[in-house]
Amino acid sequence: MNLTKLGQALTARELFDLIQPELDQVERKISAESVASVDAVTAIGQYLQSSGGKRLRPALLLLSAKMAGGAGETAIQLGAVVELIHAATLVHDDVIDTAQTRRGRPSTNVKWGNHTCVLAGDWLYMQAFQIALRERNFQILDLLIGLTQMMVEGELLQLERIGAIGISEADCMELVDRKTACLFSVCARLGAICAGAAPHVEEKLGEYAWNLGMAFQLVDDVLDFTAREKTLGKPVGGDLREGKVTLPLVYALERATPAERLLVETILRERNYDCVPFARILALLEKYRGIERVKEKAQAFTDKARLIIAGFAESPYQRALASVTELVTERDH
Repeated sequence: MNLTKLGQALTARELFDLIQPELDQVERKISAESVASVDAVTAIGQYLQSSGGKRLRPALLLLSAKMAGGAGETAIQLGAVVELIHAATLVHDDVIDTAQTRRGRPSTNVKWGNHTCVLAGDWLYMQAFQIALRERNFQILDLLIGLTQMMVEGELLQLERIGAIGISEADCMELVDRKTACLFSVCARLGAICAGAAPHVEEKLGEYAWNLGMAFQLVDDVLDFTAREKTLGKPVGGDLREGKVTLPLVYALERATPAERLLVETILRERNYDCVPFARILALLEKYRGIERVKEKAQAFTDKARLIIAGFAESPYQRALASVTELVTERDH
């Protein structure tokens, strides 16, 4: 491990140490709330929880709450809510994408089948809302309902575009917003609400986290092409194999020749790299700076997030939220 990577790992550890007691409570809450009267749903919930994950979304909520004035029991409850919503989206995503692996293990749909997983994902959504409902706060429910609608609409839009080569930059950015950035934004805004922060503080934290989420998903789109499979926890090049044209490829296709476009069309049609090796696509991305341009775009969102958080009074939690921006941009999975 080089010094840069070591420094990042230590920064991440210090960041999570600030909220570790609260994160442990969130973890216990998720365990308790994932028990259903149907064994398969409980097993899927436990399987997802044991697979790890960054817990970035509840961490974002807790850090925002602490920076804005404090993270009490409501923040713990809502930390579990956002992670359960995230888990529900992963279960549904794997069914839609017919995924084989997730975080280096067989995906839930491989282990339990599509029918069970669709219903388990629905149950996780409803369980998240049941926990949120206990707060008896219409502002919280309004945010969560709007968020869920945005994310479901994003999945429907993505489905409509599967296999299409004529995807624009605007199409990609809309999906990045709906798939990831809106959830990040709601996490930070919920943290502000838990702390009883003023509306302008909630708005600014939401804007910070939205930019962070945009950067996070763009980095994800790059890693799908550039990461090592063992590190990524799922096959590289998976998006294109599933028929999705993401921003790195959109940028490359803007300048590609008809023959080069045909390579991409072949993969979109056949949903494999048998006729067109993955290395040919990587070479295409490198030739037209597709990956480099997306990295630059992600960095611009990161810079905006850092600028927004710099406007808050300095504290350990403010510094942690600033550090998150570096972790998002420089990660390898």
